[in-house]
Amino acid sequence: MNIALLHNYYQQRGGEDSVFEAEMRALQERGHRVVPYIVHNDEVQQYSAAQLAIATVYNQKSYTALRSIFAQENIDVVHCHNTLPLLSPSAYFAAASMNIPVVQTLHNYRLLCPNALFFRDGLVCEDCAGKFFAMPAVQHKCYRGSRAASLAVAGTTALHRLLGTWEHRVTRYIALTEFAKEKFIAQGMNAEQIVVKPNFAEISHAPHFGEAFFGEALFDTHSSTSNDNALQQIHQRLAEFGAQYAVYLGRLSPEKGIMRALEVWRELAHSHPACTLVVIGSGPLEETAKDFCRVHSLDSVRFVGQKAPEEALSILRAARFLLFPSQLYETFGKAIVESYACGTPVVASGLGAMAEIVRHGETGFSVRPYDDVQEFVRCAAALLDLPAPEYLAMRRRVVAEYEQHYTKEVNMQRLEAIYADALRSREQRLSAKKS
Repeated sequence: MNIALLHNYYQQRGGEDSVFEAEMRALQERGHRVVPYIVHNDEVQQYSAAQLAIATVYNQKSYTALRSIFAQENIDVVHCHNTLPLLSPSAYFAAASMNIPVVQTLHNYRLLCPNALFFRDGLVCEDCAGKFFAMPAVQHKCYRGSRAASLAVAGTTALHRLLGTWEHRVTRYIALTEFAKEKFIAQGMNAEQIVVKPNFAEISHAPHFGEAFFGEALFDTHSSTSNDNALQQIHQRLAEFGAQYAVYLGRLSPEKGIMRALEVWRELAHSHPACTLVVIGSGPLEETAKDFCRVHSLDSVRFVGQKAPEEALSILRAARFLLFPSQLYETFGKAIVESYACGTPVVASGLGAMAEIVRHGETGFSVRPYDDVQEFVRCAAALLDLPAPEYLAMRRRVVAEYEQHYTKEVNMQRLEAIYADALRSREQRLSAKKS
């Protein structure tokens, strides 16, 4: 199959960029011919404010370039990831003009909320939900802290809703969870156009999860060193961070809940003083978080900064659990799935996609209410105190969950089925027109 993959890179690298690259590699490995078309937000500096606003609504340059590529490369399916701002919805029109089906991954809530997160001033916000034009987002400068930029994004969404672009120019939307799908349907999107396909965790050096991996010696730092490389790495990490530690993995920002994680750890330290929290990542709240630890004498928190993916996963693999206290409606939870791939349970906010991915009591704990510090403490303590047989059984369930839903192989089978469905839909539409 000849597949055009379209993506507008962000100025600050994010999860959507990683997913785009991972899916492109996986499709190529399966023998598909992939034609990427990439633009980068660094290019916005070449536009005046007025030019950028117009390009966000409809970029004629993208339309012309894409039509030429689609024709030259004999494209069967166009798969868009991020189109804001430089690709613009003109990408859909280019494909539609040549009767090529379009698949759009809904990585975020941009079609419903200009800042894409349903999050404002530290809280979940749905002020724009159900509104034809997202005026609250303009008033609160929700996109890039700019009223003009927020107006451009809100205007683009409203105009293309009026034109029927979202319904008639896109063949299939991919939501990452059932929760996200229901959010889009509740705001008026066509349920028949939306299918669910999660992201996958691309783990290049996953351990062999044989029975020996789940033996009671797994977290026994006094046991003899195993010949198994994965167990060796685990024992090295336990020696580095302590016999029991948890991991926070992600951006140090308000919406990801780093301060909530530290509040939880301050309370947990009273009952479990020997347990360490390893914080992997960086972000705008890094110094604030470190100051909090100094003020409250939280010596059991270790900030290790940004790590290369393989090293981060090595740390996660030996952890007792992943602490994922996100405060917003995640469309997905990449760190959760990476934790599953490592065989590590999760304590996560019972909010949005997280409540769907984490099976309470089975693969970890889903904390509800999602902002209740004491409930987080109770769930974290429960995981720390689980007897070895029960804890190792949970790790087995975590791995089974990963292998059933989140491997590259399973994911690509689903994606290929979506492409095939989009092609059938195009053929049915063309046949209906002829008749």
